[in-house]
Amino acid sequence: MPPRAVPPNAESVEGSQQSPRPPSATAQTSPGGPDGPFSPFRHPVFRSIWIANLFSNLGATMQGVAAAWLMTDLTSSHQLVALVQASTTVPIMLFGVFAGAIADNYDRRIVMLIAQSGMLLVSSLLAGLTYAGLISPILLLAFTLSVGIGTALNAPAWQASVRQVVAPRQIPQAIALNSISFNIARSVGPALGGLLISIWDVSFAFAINAVSYIGLIGVLLWWRPQHRKIAPTPILPAVWAGLSYCATTRPLRRILTRSFALGLGLSAYQALLPTVVSDQIGGTEIDFGMMLGLFGIGSICAAPFGTTIRRKLGLEGILMLGTGAFVVSLSIIAEVRTIPLALPAAFISGMAWVLILTTINTAVQLRSPESILGRCLSIYQAVTFGGMAIGAWIWGALADWKGLPFALHAGSVALLAGFLLLRVLAPLPRLGEGLVGED
Repeated sequence: MPPRAVPPNAESVEGSQQSPRPPSATAQTSPGGPDGPFSPFRHPVFRSIWIANLFSNLGATMQGVAAAWLMTDLTSSHQLVALVQASTTVPIMLFGVFAGAIADNYDRRIVMLIAQSGMLLVSSLLAGLTYAGLISPILLLAFTLSVGIGTALNAPAWQASVRQVVAPRQIPQAIALNSISFNIARSVGPALGGLLISIWDVSFAFAINAVSYIGLIGVLLWWRPQHRKIAPTPILPAVWAGLSYCATTRPLRRILTRSFALGLGLSAYQALLPTVVSDQIGGTEIDFGMMLGLFGIGSICAAPFGTTIRRKLGLEGILMLGTGAFVVSLSIIAEVRTIPLALPAAFISGMAWVLILTTINTAVQLRSPESILGRCLSIYQAVTFGGMAIGAWIWGALADWKGLPFALHAGSVALLAGFLLLRVLAPLPRLGEGLVGED
């Protein structure tokens, strides 16, 4: 489908070649101004969903901490612990493309309601079985996999809905704010989850996550989006249309190639962190929560500046900055043996993580026509999280074979090598290349 108009300010979001702004532009880019970093909050629907998402993300991060820590109690296998992370991303890789077709073919609000209700049910069952002492490593992976399926169904529907609740020029800011929501939760949730686990039981964290879905379900029931013209297409042809568009559109194809390589290397941190804290450092649940919390705080600190950095450095420049910082922090974590030395590395990792992923996400959004936006976003997620799932399995296997430091260093080498190689073989789009508007 041919692109039409370039979204207002789209090039200024990404570009590194900027014309001087007139004096009046200052008001436009002030935090609360029409184009400022917090401008999407001027839209009541976005604001309400964002707040509800914040609490839902808080519950999800608490459940993630609880599941990873519970697995370290259930087994001594580094690979099984790493598979907790993989089990949340594999569904996005396997089912994400179909979820994108569903988001394009049906009412996205209803799709999100079904996904949120399903995750509430699964989390409630997980809490009950864990409290009863009936959980096993395989059963735990099955439940985290089920929650991952709900996430895979929900994510493209919500991301594609952003265009329905904010102005086109505010899409990058909305993406950054969604990232901030998740990372605020990631800053508070892990520490709170670790505290709750140490005081009560992991089942309590699972139960809180189940409750956290209720607020978002309520907001979705209240929201009445403007009717969207839908020309239903059978799922398989719809999936094929999305795959074909991404495969034959050079800018998107290069972005997706880069996102897979980035996911592969970035996954070493999340996949191996539980065993780094418990085995290498000898830390507690609270230490684990602090590591994840500092990661989230780093992400929050970096996210508002992503657009400014992209303007000055361009897409390749910001990826080089983020990749370099993540490689250094991952190498530090591979060698440290105390929490005080590991915490600054976690903070740097969080900053690098959000700069990398929000840049790739924005690049995909601005190059995807509205009619297949859900599919393009789901393909991006499938590719990125597919790389993370494969990476989690590889780094877990390497940790069992050669030890944690070797696996962490291998992850940093893979991330750096992938960046250097693909910068030549699959360069990111140039300024303004492939940008599309609403269909």
